[in-house]
Amino acid sequence: MKPRIGLSVNYEEKGPGKVGAYLGADYTDGIYAAGGLPFVLPLTDERAWIEDLADELDGLLLTGGDDIDPSYFGQEPLLGLGQVTPLRDAMEFQLFAAMRARQKPIFGICRGVQVMNAALGGTLYQDLPREFQGTLQHSQKAPRQHTAHAVEVVSGTLLAKIVEIESLPVNTYHHQAVRDLAPGCVATAHSRDGLVEAIECPSDRFTLGVQWHPENLWRKHTSHFRLFTAFTEAAAARRKAAQKESVFVREEK
Repeated sequence: MKPRIGLSVNYEEKGPGKVGAYLGADYTDGIYAAGGLPFVLPLTDERAWIEDLADELDGLLLTGGDDIDPSYFGQEPLLGLGQVTPLRDAMEFQLFAAMRARQKPIFGICRGVQVMNAALGGTLYQDLPREFQGTLQHSQKAPRQHTAHAVEVVSGTLLAKIVEIESLPVNTYHHQAVRDLAPGCVATAHSRDGLVEAIECPSDRFTLGVQWHPENLWRKHTSHFRLFTAFTEAAAARRKAAQKESVFVREEK
């Protein structure tokens, strides 16, 4: 059976008791093309529900979307902060912790890498134009399939092994980013102006996040498709290991 990959969703309130959830098809298409079975996750902050999801899923893809409430990284809202979605924040931070406690693969894209860093004790730039004196345009005005700038990949990292290229062309659609790196994480790619573009947790089996949007690039760029295949393969391996462990426990009984 294909590994079951949960994907977080964007949402907006449509009125009292009405919430609209949505997710770009490039995410689910990429997971399925890479050998996974995508599941678009419900929005909930109920702990028991989140724990059940973590038990059943083989991997978690934290997708792009709205800004993160700065209280999650010890700050108050600053000028330039965009729309925050409290229910999504609550769910993703809890589900990230639950999946990581089970040592299940986690892949973060754009907002997803920011959730990972904040959840592990790092901080974020709330608004790059106001807080980061870089030279590159990090929110490109071009089609999403267009590569705008390159990121330099750190050799010897999980990311380097996956993409197999030192200077990787990426697209870029963000105004927030990793600021102070979380303890236990390493930066595995940077833009030319010094911004962190990818992080990973070396002590984990697969906890990797990227600031760009490979879901828009995987159809034409092999290196970006490898991110999806490496993630789904890690989820498949975790599923297989869990099944073997279950068989061993039954035999012991």
